[in-house]
Amino acid sequence: MSAGPRRALSKPDYERLAEFRYLLRKFLVFSEDAAAEAGLTAQQHQALLAIKGFPGREQVTIGELAERLGIRHHSAVGLIDRLVANALVKRSEGADDKRQVLISLTRKADNLLATLSMAHHGELERLAPLLQVLLRQFEREGQRAR
Repeated sequence: MSAGPRRALSKPDYERLAEFRYLLRKFLVFSEDAAAEAGLTAQQHQALLAIKGFPGREQVTIGELAERLGIRHHSAVGLIDRLVANALVKRSEGADDKRQVLISLTRKADNLLATLSMAHHGELERLAPLLQVLLRQFEREGQRAR
């Protein structure tokens, strides 16, 4: 945790924090529901997105995926096992290090993720103006506190 605010929080500060948290939760609930409709758990959806969105590559190691999801290595292995069983990801060995296991999406996962991501993009467009107002308020408050 950081050093915290330089002054006591006011009622409007708590209201902004609560609203921000509410909007984030709305997005997460939307995401969980969309994943369930597509036959995925929220964590499976997050894994597919983490693989597809990994910077500079189309493959990730198990350790990288675990870090991106905030889970332990052995939990990532179990998640990958389930995704492999559903033909959503495939394992391959590293080109330089044959002991390294790389995870990539299948075409099925790519198609599923594209559909889900379009829906998520639309939901973010809907929430963006509300989030922008709140973030500007936080920014102004931070400037006043300096």
